[in-house]
Amino acid sequence: MSPHSASKAPRGALAKIEAILNPHLDPAPAGTQAADGQLPAGGKATITLGELSDLMEERAFGLLLLVLALPCCLPFVYLLPQLVALPMVVLAVQMASGRRAPWLPETLRKRKLPVAGLLDVVARAKRYGGWLERLAHPRFPGLTGDRATRIIGVLLIVPCLSILVPLPLTNTVPGIGVALAAVGLIERDALFVLLGLIIGLIWVAILAIGGPALIYFLINFLLNREAAV
Repeated sequence: MSPHSASKAPRGALAKIEAILNPHLDPAPAGTQAADGQLPAGGKATITLGELSDLMEERAFGLLLLVLALPCCLPFVYLLPQLVALPMVVLAVQMASGRRAPWLPETLRKRKLPVAGLLDVVARAKRYGGWLERLAHPRFPGLTGDRATRIIGVLLIVPCLSILVPLPLTNTVPGIGVALAAVGLIERDALFVLLGLIIGLIWVAILAIGGPALIYFLINFLLNREAAV
């Protein structure tokens, strides 16, 4: 790779995802123009998970987990979290098993994601959390090596399973944790990985402990109210 081409390579995980997705937007219909004179990109383009995985190449686990986790950690994003939850669990299990590159079963490889929707999520993530991503840089590389990646995969299964549960409060914070850990994997930053794991695991623990207690409280409240009536 020449120095000139290296200088044009996108810097940062979110920029890398944008560079992968942008060429897959639909071209604008002939003769149409946006207000600024530019041809508007169509919003109906889709990309399969298999295509996305194949395009990621280096550090595919981190990039795939990040692009799948982003819709889960941003508010007011619909449909995408339901499409990406199961693949996230599959990827975490594969990391735990020691695979060097992601493999998706054909049913998941064929799952289609809206390119414009993903780009919108990435743009929102850059707007609200881009400053945080810029803090990531290689730190403690031994903690993001092959052996450590297996342990990280085991721990990531927990927040990914939480995202899979279709209940309130089960996806946003775990999604943030997985996204931070994914940035750490991409940038070889063990501090980001640890921060993401701590956020995801603590939140799931709070839900596991506090959820049943809240249900018990509500049941008792309703029973006592009926008895008083």
